[in-house]
Amino acid sequence: MLKNFWYACELSSAITSKPKHLTMLNQEFVLYRNSQGQVFALSDRCPHRGASLSNGWVEDGCIRCPYHGWKYQADGSCIEIPANQPGVPIPKKARLNTYPVQEKYGFIWLFWGDLPEKERPPIPLLPEFDTPGWRAVYGELQWNTHYTRVLENAIDISHVPFIHRNSIGSGIADQPSIEEYDVRVGEWSASATVTANQSNKTRGFWKTILNRQESRPLRVTLSFYMPSISRLEFDFPIGHFKIILFIAHIPIDANTTLSKWIVLRNFITLPFADRDARKRALKTMLEDKPIIESQIPKVVPNHLTGELHVPSDNLSIVYRKFRKKCLDMGWGEESDVNVVDYTDDQISTDFLYQQIQEIARLGNS
Repeated sequence: MLKNFWYACELSSAITSKPKHLTMLNQEFVLYRNSQGQVFALSDRCPHRGASLSNGWVEDGCIRCPYHGWKYQADGSCIEIPANQPGVPIPKKARLNTYPVQEKYGFIWLFWGDLPEKERPPIPLLPEFDTPGWRAVYGELQWNTHYTRVLENAIDISHVPFIHRNSIGSGIADQPSIEEYDVRVGEWSASATVTANQSNKTRGFWKTILNRQESRPLRVTLSFYMPSISRLEFDFPIGHFKIILFIAHIPIDANTTLSKWIVLRNFITLPFADRDARKRALKTMLEDKPIIESQIPKVVPNHLTGELHVPSDNLSIVYRKFRKKCLDMGWGEESDVNVVDYTDDQISTDFLYQQIQEIARLGNS
């Protein structure tokens, strides 16, 4: 997990005046709204006896622990301990960690890190969300693997003719080569645009839209925003039809990722089409799921020598360079730093030797 970034942690609609438990980044948080609708995020464990505050309730903009009734303000300070006699001071350590939050694009964004406000990387842009003429639907899917694998899959175009050969990739299954593309690099993001010439094997909905004599190739723009946001924009060859798939790949822990997504479309924007849009997005991810969960190691290697690369991997190569930059800046967790480079013989040998020594030590203890 990388610190000093904004993480889209939950849908805005899920946060109410009832405390909401959230597990992310190997941490536990509690989120709630006050009577003015403002969202707050705090650590979810009462420092008294470790009870979960998300089982408590909100009163007067504060959160009350369900175990002994300790009352905490939104700034994390404890202002009441019911069991104390009048005049007994509240311990200085009776306070909760608090976290900056923002609401944008239907998400709650939580900043995890220690950078001053002016130095924080910005929340990714999604201007279409607030633009008239676009319709949004939401969904989610949990993966049993590290978020880096899930994100890289989302920005990988060359797997489409294979994993998705019977769905969105049916039209390019017989011509899987990827044209050379340029990667446009931002401060904390990168994107690339590729074209796909659809064959007459395209099926269903895609056949209706793509197989037209006057059509140009389908254009797909793939983007990532550090550390865990992907965006896919499909520019269809008919009119100005577009679909945008914006996904927050939320790191729950080192082996679990929760992808919460928004699908935006600027055509057939009536509600009757929402179910189909949601179904298609979920179907695509479910096709990916068993393959991505089978990858070893679960975390992408920290060095480019850790796996083999070809030109169609250029966008994911840039992602790995960004990630290495963050680790070199000290923004990584231990689980991110200690990733074995399996293709480096010396590192692999050293790692195996360390494991043998550890097993021997445990056997003698």
